[in-house]
Amino acid sequence: MARRLLGSLLSRLVRAVPALLARAGLVDRHKATEATDLAAPVMVSGGLRILLRLADFLMVGIALGDAAIAGLELGFQYYFVGFGLSLAISSGTISVVSRLQGSDRPARADLAVKQSLWLALLISLPLTAASWFYPEALVGVLSSDPTTVDYGATYLSIVMLSMAPRFWSMVASRALAGSADTRTPMYVRLLTLPTNVALNAALIFGPGPFPKLGIAGAAWGTAIANTLAAAIFVGLLASGRYAVRLPLAGPQVDLSLLREIVRVALPLSGMRLLQTFARFPFLFILGVLGTPTLAAYAIGRRVMLFALMPAWGYSTAASTLVGQHLGSGDEDAASDYGWQTLRVALAVQLAVAAVIVVFARPIVALFGTAYPALAAQFIRVFGLIVAGFSVSRTMRGSLRGAGDTRWPLYGTILGGYCFRLPVALLALPAGFTVHVAGLPLAPGLGLGLPAIFAALVGDYYLKAAVNTGRFWTGKWRDVARRSAVGVSDD
Repeated sequence: MARRLLGSLLSRLVRAVPALLARAGLVDRHKATEATDLAAPVMVSGGLRILLRLADFLMVGIALGDAAIAGLELGFQYYFVGFGLSLAISSGTISVVSRLQGSDRPARADLAVKQSLWLALLISLPLTAASWFYPEALVGVLSSDPTTVDYGATYLSIVMLSMAPRFWSMVASRALAGSADTRTPMYVRLLTLPTNVALNAALIFGPGPFPKLGIAGAAWGTAIANTLAAAIFVGLLASGRYAVRLPLAGPQVDLSLLREIVRVALPLSGMRLLQTFARFPFLFILGVLGTPTLAAYAIGRRVMLFALMPAWGYSTAASTLVGQHLGSGDEDAASDYGWQTLRVALAVQLAVAAVIVVFARPIVALFGTAYPALAAQFIRVFGLIVAGFSVSRTMRGSLRGAGDTRWPLYGTILGGYCFRLPVALLALPAGFTVHVAGLPLAPGLGLGLPAIFAALVGDYYLKAAVNTGRFWTGKWRDVARRSAVGVSDD
């Protein structure tokens, strides 16, 4: 009953949004509807994930205060290293699977899923081990506040136990999306994410028979839910009832498919790692400005993810539609779908962002922070970022569908390392010393939050310019033609 009701609501959304935009002359109704049909379930899943993380921060803030919010943000950054790599590998999966499905080779697409699973295990297990044995040292790199470090290390050591299951869930979800099935992953998330929220609440606060574990409870709830989601995805793909399957028997390794997944994923992995590692010194700078600043940034970023979330859905839709039409040999249609998906994504995100910015102050008051005005200020700055994020992420999805993943990496280097970090360093107090390659430097000018805000905004718009420029040139078509060899039968 609930599944039919949700399906009905999604169908109405899929029809209403493109129809409204088409009447305004902004999009082609058919193409926008097709993109929204693929994007909507991903947006629902993404929205639930954001609600989960938001609930974590809200409950931890209420139970333990700003230092715990800051610690949760720092611990989560290392978790995001593995999460980012899983997104990169799964992006290689969606690129290869969508092209193989578009060229009517489902058996090869199934084998590609298996290659991604082996890659997931190879990458995630060492990350789990490092986080279990050295959590205090890892979080201590980002903060000198012992209370914040203790909270962050506790969260990190536990939540990373479920890195391999989380990795596999991303691969399975993107594999299904590559075959134009974005609803099945949504239904899995509809089961596991509310379970995650309920477990976290029970284990953070300890009502009734549950132990009161504080920030450790947030980590255990997430680890249990991640493992449950992975088990469900294994069962679904092994059942043989879906567009892609996980054949447990038969060939285990196919070098041509493995090479193509790695070829697509390698620049994306580099991009994800660069994004994450650029965030580390940025968080360190926020920590120097004070734990309240770091906590306010964490709250503002989590809240504004609701406005950024539609780009995840439309990015996935763009990858699928561009990849499938390239696989069928229709390059012009692939290009048109990329641009149409961008238009509808931008319109949806700006509408959501406007609502959140208007209600910024009452939203942050829910988190129990002692500095609501500062957190609301971060939300308004993130509101300025939304258009740049939408363009950057959706265009990246279109390039990913073609297997052209190097230019998003270049955009990340330009935005994150050539702009964000140098500008953010100007926020440090004058005379504050940092060590780079063993050399003491004092880059700060005491500009404080204005430098932080300028660094954030410029980063995203530079990435948007690079990704859009690359797609506009059409050179991604040449990349797609060359990479067609990599997914061919041996």
